[in-house]
Amino acid sequence: MASIFGNNLKISIFGQSHAPAVGVVMDGLPAGEPVDLAALGAFLKRRAPGQNPWSTPRKESDEPEILSGLAGGVTCGAPLTAVIRNTDTRSADYRELRDVPRPGHADYTAQVKFGGFQDTAGGGHFSARLTAPLCVAGGICLQLLARRGISVLAHLYAAGGVMDTPFDPVAVSGETLSALRGRAFPTLSEAAGQAMCQRIEAAKQAGDSVGGIVECAVTGVPAGVGEPIFDGMENRIAQIVFGIPAVKGIEFGAGFAAAGYTGSENNDAFYMDEGRVKARTNRHGGILGGITSGMPIIFRAAFKPTPSIAREQQSVSLSEGRDVTLNVKGRHDPCVAVRAVPVVEAAAAIAVYDALLDKEGHV
Repeated sequence: MASIFGNNLKISIFGQSHAPAVGVVMDGLPAGEPVDLAALGAFLKRRAPGQNPWSTPRKESDEPEILSGLAGGVTCGAPLTAVIRNTDTRSADYRELRDVPRPGHADYTAQVKFGGFQDTAGGGHFSARLTAPLCVAGGICLQLLARRGISVLAHLYAAGGVMDTPFDPVAVSGETLSALRGRAFPTLSEAAGQAMCQRIEAAKQAGDSVGGIVECAVTGVPAGVGEPIFDGMENRIAQIVFGIPAVKGIEFGAGFAAAGYTGSENNDAFYMDEGRVKARTNRHGGILGGITSGMPIIFRAAFKPTPSIAREQQSVSLSEGRDVTLNVKGRHDPCVAVRAVPVVEAAAAIAVYDALLDKEGHV
């Protein structure tokens, strides 16, 4: 059950980084929903590797093959199954990792959990390669949400200590959406994007990596979606976002900064606007008591620096029981947060769509 998410829309991810393919099964999609495969392909290209200096040089087309669930380009009620072939793999780079685990990776914990039977090539099923099929599911959910007036938008809020302009938490505009979609580097401020690129390149040249923060906004979600306590909207989003490799933290609205406010500073005053209840500020991030308020859902996910770096690192030989030095091979992103922007959008879209199904029985 570790790779399954959802209450109504069940998303199951399968495959390994260097297996013949990775894929996803979506069970619970309503019948009769058109899926634009060209738009899905364009979304997947935003995550695909090997396209720019700030990503791994591994080249994959990431073209999904739909095996079931569509008839004439429309959902037919059967589980939708899609696979993405792995074509550019170099498994030899990972042979020694069964004995010498990489610091910061799941190599050691996987060895303990699976007793040496785990696939170490490319990180196996712990690899960020598994975010490709996640984006297939999320890309489809994005289309279904868009037909209902709901948009999901993310940007690189920080990388290597360089900060971007934050979203307006009260009103994320269509102009903001259009501006982001038109940029190769996913920041609101072009100047901040250039500074981030320089910081990432400097780390890469030093044989190192940097972490980052992705900020996401979901607009158009009506008030009343979600549940209290364990099935709250924050819970659902957090669960799937933490399924993205390298995520180490998440906050909604003002997040951890709210701990330093007084109640009068943190509370968002309500007011009436053409018969609708709105808030003048949005420190609650669009969710109160686990239930959406009608304001934009705003959250930020923190990504750790890529643990696979070119610098020599200290590790252990599990077979010999001694300390050793390790030089990591393979091809890796100097900042995983850059390509994680569409992945966060995909995760949020899946969580929100599943919650809408939960509220209404169908959408």
